[in-house]
Amino acid sequence: MSFHAKMAYDATFQKSARELAPDDAPFAYTPENRARLDAILERYPADRKRSAVLPALYLVQYQQGYITPGAMRAVAEALAITPADVEDVVSYYTMFHTRPVGKYVLNVCRTLSCAVNGAGRVVEELCAKLGIRPGETDPTGTFTLVEVECLGACDRAPVVMVNDAWHECLDPAAAGRLVDDLRARGEAALSGCLHKVEEQ
Repeated sequence: MSFHAKMAYDATFQKSARELAPDDAPFAYTPENRARLDAILERYPADRKRSAVLPALYLVQYQQGYITPGAMRAVAEALAITPADVEDVVSYYTMFHTRPVGKYVLNVCRTLSCAVNGAGRVVEELCAKLGIRPGETDPTGTFTLVEVECLGACDRAPVVMVNDAWHECLDPAAAGRLVDDLRARGEAALSGCLHKVEEQ
């Protein structure tokens, strides 16, 4: 027995009719990314394409670095939803950017586990090293610093995510070395999920 009201399978959701600000730069997926989106859409019933909004937005961001109103309109058209529906998703998730960001986005977790393990000092070190504050991009356009909520590795705090690579158990000195390594070696400094190995 359930106390929850039964929802009909064909239930519909409230649609927003809010208009996006005008944008003079229409967006089009590259042929390769459009093929990727089409392959993703095949996983969903035709009337449930809206479920692909996150991967559709990731493809936009991988293609041009951030998500413009024109891109939101293109995603809406591809998924048969309103541009406002897409904007709602973009504005909710911190991993989507609506303005240009640096080549490397440094996401520092500030939630409780990371905070009590020194995330604030990591942010201070990164600010000093880059000459910027959270939410800003350095003058070279290389680094953007962002404070975010939980990155899901509380036992390895403090955590910094650089683009899609995780760097765990970072103290301020290690955070500074990470910036130096990115400057010196670029993408080679990002090797996925990096764990600190404790010596026995």
